[in-house]
Amino acid sequence: MYFLYSKTTLFFIFIFGLHSFSDSYFHPLHVSTTEISYNNKQKSVEILCKLFSDDFENALRKQNKTKIDLTGLTLHNEMDLIIKKYIQNHLQITISDKKLEQNYIGYEIDREVVNVYLEIEPAKPFKNIKIDDSILCDFFEDQMNIVHVELFGKRKSGRLDNPITQLEFKF
Repeated sequence: MYFLYSKTTLFFIFIFGLHSFSDSYFHPLHVSTTEISYNNKQKSVEILCKLFSDDFENALRKQNKTKIDLTGLTLHNEMDLIIKKYIQNHLQITISDKKLEQNYIGYEIDREVVNVYLEIEPAKPFKNIKIDDSILCDFFEDQMNIVHVELFGKRKSGRLDNPITQLEFKF
């Protein structure tokens, strides 16, 4: 058993060690997380999408056929427009049977993750919410999108495995 464990450990160290020799970061999962919460004080729905930056940059590069650099300050305004368009096309939220427009706030890089911030305002508390999340599904067959929704301290979560893109929560 010890020998098998050692071989497995060495295998993973070798595979992840290749990262320093390659242009793209290898990770075994293609996953994004979308957190949706109702802010009663602001009367708004706050949305945070978290994506692996290398996957997101590669997807944006393929789709737009242009230089993508989410870390550089010189292209930040251009990246804002590209990200806004992508997210609007791949994340739709319907509350009480009404599809709502999201206001794009911006993005930031946090190590190997891109945080994309959105908001829907004004918004009333809701009893049901439908989410159509196809983020990165057009680029990765194994894409998994995890969705968390919080309303008045009650949290519900779901997982979307490509090609499934829709979830509904009732509170």
